[in-house]
Amino acid sequence: MIVFVGITLALVILIIVVWMLLARKLREKYAVMWLVIGFAVLILGIFPQLLLWLTEVLGVAVPANLLFSLAIVLLLGVALHLSWELSQAEEEIRRVAEEAAISRAEIDELTRRVERLEAGPASSESTGTDAAASG
Repeated sequence: MIVFVGITLALVILIIVVWMLLARKLREKYAVMWLVIGFAVLILGIFPQLLLWLTEVLGVAVPANLLFSLAIVLLLGVALHLSWELSQAEEEIRRVAEEAAISRAEIDELTRRVERLEAGPASSESTGTDAAASG
């Protein structure tokens, strides 16, 4: 029964990951990780003796302890990777916000220059007559 549940779980994981990948709801770099996990669960479901062999080779007392240890290591790896991705995204957002602020300031400056140029002939005539009268 547990073997059937393991195989079913692995197939469900693989189907969901492939569907999300095809629907562009999951990026390829994350899909690879979930596909590897799905295939690992599938292999352990099809060959449960492999888990017993790994338990014996690694010197773990109970196969469930090995599974839980592997799951904890996997989750720590996922958390670390996602933290790194988040840091990268925050840095990119900060850089883009700074570039947007600089662009906005440049646009404001150019808008002021255009307004001065458009108003310039009328204001320069008045300043020109003032300068001629004083000179």
